[in-house]
Amino acid sequence: MLYIGVIKIRVAKIKINNFRGIKFSELIFPEHTVFVGDNNSGKSTILEALDLTLGPERLFRTPVIDEHDFYAGEYLDNDNNPINIEIEVVIINLNEEQSRYFRNNIEWWDQDEQALINEPPPEKTDKESVQPALRVRFEGNYDSEEDDFFGRTYYASPEVEDGSMTSFTKKDKRYCGFLFLRTLRTGSRALSLENGSLLDIILRLQELKLPIWEEILKQLDQLKIAAPDSEINQILREIESSIHSFVPNEWANNPQMKVSGLTRQNLKKIITFFMGTGATRSDGSEHSAPFKYQGTGTINTMVLTLLSMIAELKQQQNVIFAMEEPEIAIPPHTQKRIIHSICSKSDQAIFTSHSPYVLEEFDPSQILVLSKSDGIITGKEATYPPRVKPKLYRDEFRRRFCESLLSRRVLIVEGKTEYDALPTVARRLQQLSPDEFKTFEELGISVINAKGDSYIAQLAEHFKNLNKQVFAICDKQSDENRQAISENVDLPLVSEEDGFENIVLKHSDEDALKRYAFMIVEEEWPPHLNNLKPNEAMTSEEIQKSLFEYFKWAKGSGSIADFLGTCSKDEIPNYIISVLNKIREFVEGES
Repeated sequence: MLYIGVIKIRVAKIKINNFRGIKFSELIFPEHTVFVGDNNSGKSTILEALDLTLGPERLFRTPVIDEHDFYAGEYLDNDNNPINIEIEVVIINLNEEQSRYFRNNIEWWDQDEQALINEPPPEKTDKESVQPALRVRFEGNYDSEEDDFFGRTYYASPEVEDGSMTSFTKKDKRYCGFLFLRTLRTGSRALSLENGSLLDIILRLQELKLPIWEEILKQLDQLKIAAPDSEINQILREIESSIHSFVPNEWANNPQMKVSGLTRQNLKKIITFFMGTGATRSDGSEHSAPFKYQGTGTINTMVLTLLSMIAELKQQQNVIFAMEEPEIAIPPHTQKRIIHSICSKSDQAIFTSHSPYVLEEFDPSQILVLSKSDGIITGKEATYPPRVKPKLYRDEFRRRFCESLLSRRVLIVEGKTEYDALPTVARRLQQLSPDEFKTFEELGISVINAKGDSYIAQLAEHFKNLNKQVFAICDKQSDENRQAISENVDLPLVSEEDGFENIVLKHSDEDALKRYAFMIVEEEWPPHLNNLKPNEAMTSEEIQKSLFEYFKWAKGSGSIADFLGTCSKDEIPNYIISVLNKIREFVEGES
């Protein structure tokens, strides 16, 4: 479990108004933070908001904002007054140098209250939980006179007497050390030498200045594409002669063709990172190609390695990393190593992710589950599930819990048998009748094993509090248990049978049960049950009894799932089909 000890400078809070898909949001950040939620739940928008406010290079891109950056695309109200984008970020854990630098703009943050102290008495600042904080603000708006969009960053405190605010400059932002890496799709900018690229940041941190631009430009200037007596030069001289029949000789003098008219900025954009391809030429040399021809996973791993290098170089300074989906095209073990490396070397790391392998590297309190309703974004810490201690979480529960956090809907089942069997049946039915049935994956449902009916209601309440849609399938319950489950589950599905095995054995097709029983006899019938070994002379009731003992012996091994996976639609118990249909109808009715 990743939980780094002393965390230095970090973002503690963000408040967003009218930015992209967020009408309003106010979020408190854990230390290292992972945002999870549905697509379009606001994860990337939050990181973009941080970049607008803290990114040293962000306001130098043009345009800073445009029409589509305003919530619902509305930047004027009904009276043609501007509607502003407003983003406010609170930064805490300032070191001595930062506290001195920002001394005129310091406020006070109470970690216990998770809020700024805005009122007297001043003795409140003496509490151990209170520390210096910096509040920074971005405002973006449409100027009708200029017919253009503008954005600026300010110190939110103190306000100047005339009501204005002091600009928060590029130099000021560098003291915060914020670095944002968007989704790793191509790595093109990260691996270039453009201003603000990862390579450029590394060169700046190492205080290296490349003395190459003048030399390259000089070489290009001297490089001719044709000999003096070539046909093209003869044509150029004819052009020169013709021009001089109209203008003085000193005009348009000595025309010639050169390879390039590039500037430094042009060169920074076109200089390309080459890598070995692993192929060998006929002369024995290794072939290299531009990095974009490498595999996506190789490119992304390289980009994340550069981030790790930056974190290490900035350990004596500060660095807050914000990063989208670090898992793209990278195998699980590499995801884990990179995440751990970046977090261990940075003051704060802020991720978005859809990978359980990323999430399981974090304490649940560091995972912020986002929900969106009518443009209002809320976030809740995942926390440990009820009755699950940290050791049990690490050893057993972690992966399936993380998968449920990443899903929109959660199906809670009573035991391992249902956990294996129900997804298998859903896939089997979808395969047999794709127009009639859907898999749990298609419905956005993650299945989680409650390991007992007494735990279903508590687990359902936990996921309900995280704004998940919750379903539960369980055996016949007492009135008290049934009531507790119904209160916390969107769709409770309670069987009248006692035990999932009984549902399968009593209501599956008899021929299907015999077919499976005889298959087991040929392959793996356990010796200690030889007195119950199925044979052709047995009645259906005797076959059921034999399979009951076999399923009880093989409990937890997925044997019932194996059986149901061999059945046709007509051979599967009607109860199971009914349950899957109710879940689909409920989901589609809510969509």
